Amino acid sequence: MLLNELFVGRVDILITEDKKIHRKAAELNLSDKVFTIDAFLEKVFAEHPNLVDYKVLNVQKLKFGKIDLNDKFFDSLKDDYPGFDKWFIKKYDDEAYITINSKNGMLLSFLYLKVEGTDEDYSNVNPVLPPKKRLKVGTFKVINNGFRLGERFLKIIFDNALKNKVDEIYVTIFDKRDEQRRLIDLLEQWGFVFWGMKKGERVYVRDFRPKVDFANLRKTFPYISDDRNIYIVPIYPEYHTELLPDSILNTESPEEFVEDFPHRNAIGKVYVSWALEPHPIKGDILVFYRTGGYYKSVVTTIGLVEGLRYDFADEEDFVQYCRKGSVFPEKDLRAMWNYRDGRPFVVSFLYVYSFPHRINMKELIELNVLAGVNDAPRGFKRISKEQFLTIIKETKSEDSFIIH
Repeated sequence: MLLNELFVGRVDILITEDKKIHRKAAELNLSDKVFTIDAFLEKVFAEHPNLVDYKVLNVQKLKFGKIDLNDKFFDSLKDDYPGFDKWFIKKYDDEAYITINSKNGMLLSFLYLKVEGTDEDYSNVNPVLPPKKRLKVGTFKVINNGFRLGERFLKIIFDNALKNKVDEIYVTIFDKRDEQRRLIDLLEQWGFVFWGMKKGERVYVRDFRPKVDFANLRKTFPYISDDRNIYIVPIYPEYHTELLPDSILNTESPEEFVEDFPHRNAIGKVYVSWALEPHPIKGDILVFYRTGGYYKSVVTTIGLVEGLRYDFADEEDFVQYCRKGSVFPEKDLRAMWNYRDGRPFVVSFLYVYSFPHRINMKELIELNVLAGVNDAPRGFKRISKEQFLTIIKETKSEDSFIIH
């Protein structure tokens, strides 16, 4: 009945978290009018940015003792977990990741992680978890605000799992509240599967052993295989840090890139191009090259291609698809669509890794990654596996996420 109101045109938009309604809407070709809460907030923000009255600060890592336990953010956690206050106070010197509303100082997200060894006691989990080195997602809550903070924090979880060389990640979570169910949906999209129960909570685990599932790259993120095509891809300075904020240069001010846009927080992003062949395919590796000349051009970031799309029905279809994951405001996307006779195509990719040390064009030439100044990438410039591994070495990068 709800969808019928949309179908006959008496209603413009339906906002729902009901998956069955979304499936039925797709069958009726009404998906462009049926939104989740997050998707609708992203749409409103993209179309009317002035409606958003706060900016989300960069993720901060703070000791528990410096976080206000009386913030209303913690009310639901106190309701769900008797003794939460005492547990929080005991963690005084431990660290958690947070984001806050910069105008009123209220918490928007909170994440606490703990590394557990093979001797950890899991007797209160049914079925019992076998001995493994694990990363426990101890407390994870994100206020639903349309800014993809959940994905931002998942990236932090995966980064910590890599750093600590764990075999598995797990999280315990109730499914009593809408915010918890949305979080479960997000976890499942990124490879977490239901394991069992722990005192009324659901237990979800994520196998973190190195492998790549080319059918669903999110389920094995952030692992990549160097037995794929590898491309250096140019990105202009004015768009670089907007799209890849964790790859900010030392010469840029973090205050200019506060986390208040979905494309900044999302792991999944889009790159718009008119480049001629070759084009990457799913599972290929992208090395982003921030343009700027002989000394200022630098390689900064690794991305993993999730897919390409050429088949846009029209300008609206293109704008809708690009809006969430690209750096471009809607007016710029429309200008791109009409820029020339040939239509642009879109590469969707997963942001995997930021190089800790940057090497510029001069060094890339000296390392035989580029043949000379005129060899700078203009489209998707393919490089060899050996050249890629040279970049990994010279940027002083970890390689535990690369499957050789």
